[in-house]
Amino acid sequence: MAKLLIIDDEKAIRGALRDILEYEGYSVEEASDGEQGLELVKQYDYDVVLCDIRMPKIEGLDLLQRATDMGKGAQFIMISAFGNVETAVEATKRGAFDFISKPPDLNRLLVTVRNALERGKMITETKVLKKKVFKLNEIIGESEAIKRVLDTCDRVGPTEARVLITGPNGSGKEMVAKRLHERSNRANMPLIEVNCAAIPSELIESELFGHEKGSFTSAIKQRIGKFEQADGGTLFLDEIGDMSLSAQAKVLRALQESKITRVGGDKEIKINVRVFAATNKNLQVEIAEGRFREDLFHRLNVIPIHVPALRQRASDIPLLVEKFLQDIAGEYGQPAKRLTPEAMGYLQTLPWTGNVRELRNVIERLVIMCGDVITIDDAKIFAMPVI
Repeated sequence: MAKLLIIDDEKAIRGALRDILEYEGYSVEEASDGEQGLELVKQYDYDVVLCDIRMPKIEGLDLLQRATDMGKGAQFIMISAFGNVETAVEATKRGAFDFISKPPDLNRLLVTVRNALERGKMITETKVLKKKVFKLNEIIGESEAIKRVLDTCDRVGPTEARVLITGPNGSGKEMVAKRLHERSNRANMPLIEVNCAAIPSELIESELFGHEKGSFTSAIKQRIGKFEQADGGTLFLDEIGDMSLSAQAKVLRALQESKITRVGGDKEIKINVRVFAATNKNLQVEIAEGRFREDLFHRLNVIPIHVPALRQRASDIPLLVEKFLQDIAGEYGQPAKRLTPEAMGYLQTLPWTGNVRELRNVIERLVIMCGDVITIDDAKIFAMPVI
């Protein structure tokens, strides 16, 4: 049952609102002035607060501001007999869901309360989803190598520095990029990912910078590129070592001038984008062999982060295995299985050429094919690479 609070110094208004809201099935409490209302808001979690603006002791807008500063999740509906556009705008700026004039139209009030409850529900669901996503992208490990990666992420994340992430395939470079973004001042803006290796060279410029209608045969409409989509946020260029030289030149210009031009267009578009790049290649070798621009390398390599191969941090394997067992059990809706110490020790001896990605696949295979307790014999059978 939704919990509502009415804060108003007029007893008749409180009574009328309480009657209609309780009739609709809501749990309702009252406060006769701003001070009493603020104490209740501090002590309890309300879904919706209906708050008068002009009250003794603490006025409604001040109460709203204090509740917002405390991080209270209640949706505030402000009510006043002295309403005007300026007051409504000020209430909205301070975080109010809506503004209603006295005497309130009860039908409109009920609709507003329902909408406020729905908004509160959506905000709560979004927070839960973000926590799940963060947990999904959590970098697991206590080895010195991973501690260095995590420490660098936490130091660099809040800055605007560009980051070049290196490491073998499957080692977790994408998760490092996500951790950096989550700790940045752009965390509430989009993180746009581009896998440069997965896009044909003739399409990569259109993918990154967009194109105008008619700029080439299949360009039947205008397209917004990844740089524009990431405006205000972060662009993650994965496997940048596979990008064509012509696209590299345009990326370099975008980084230097904070401007792009769509394919087939002549208008310069300003962008505000932080760039992370990742590669499994040795870019120094690529530069020496003429496949990667040295000037672009230096633009990207402000902060280098190297993600070690799994075989270089075998002590982290038990932690990763436990996480994967829990995650897979949750996905399949069944209790988590466990490995014997001998099976865990055996997994720590394997080369893991596919790194963390390969380990996760093996654990899923063991969960599917084995009993509740996974033995060393199971591990020897099912941890073998499937070719």
